[in-house]
Amino acid sequence: MKVRFIVVGKTKSPHWNALAEEYAGRVSRFLKCETTTVRESPAALAADPAKAMDQEAGGILNAIAADSLVVLLDVEGEQVTSQALAGKVQRWRDEGRKELCFVVGGHWGVAEAVRKRADWRWSLSKLTFTHEMARTLAAEQVYRALTIVNGFPYSK
Repeated sequence: MKVRFIVVGKTKSPHWNALAEEYAGRVSRFLKCETTTVRESPAALAADPAKAMDQEAGGILNAIAADSLVVLLDVEGEQVTSQALAGKVQRWRDEGRKELCFVVGGHWGVAEAVRKRADWRWSLSKLTFTHEMARTLAAEQVYRALTIVNGFPYSK
């Protein structure tokens, strides 16, 4: 199984970017891991949320293979423990999923077409995070899940 993080817009902070890449590198100790950056819509700058989300949806959906399992980071998604996330990742791996995509939307979120494509919507917290933080937290939690699945002590 391969893990792909699909993120809208470049991570502007070199610190958050370095940390996200650090955890993606750690994920790659267990599974092949890639990050795909989708261009942020210029409409986001013009404060037109619907247009921004529609434009970004095309890039997000084009980055997802037809047989990929898609996890959308969504404030309205399900909150789970690290153990429960590990259980999901293990189940998806055991089902023979080829690719697991984690989608971090843009400034305004994602279009309905992306929501419909998601197999599972995951909320990191009831708190609001920047997209840079969300990308990093998701990568860390995927790494933590893989350490749990593989019996490594990191998760303690």
